[in-house]
Amino acid sequence: MTAKKPHFNDISVSKKIRFKRTRLGMSQKQLGSQLGITFQQIQKYEKGLNRVGAGRLKEIADILDVPISFFYTDLSVKENALSSW
Repeated sequence: MTAKKPHFNDISVSKKIRFKRTRLGMSQKQLGSQLGITFQQIQKYEKGLNRVGAGRLKEIADILDVPISFFYTDLSVKENALSSW
């Protein structure tokens, strides 16, 4: 059985979590601690191995002090470009 490839949207959200976390100088362990999960789970989110649920993403947005739309900004641009074809 082969593993499913992560969807483009999931990868984009994952990269933005990592980007903002590192810009704040926050470790995976620190973010995980604030969320009540392990740093390994943060690693899985950031690598796109595990999907981030809507509720969890809201918690991450609050901790990283960004609006939830921060994680989706580039996605709407891509969707608009694709729909114009």
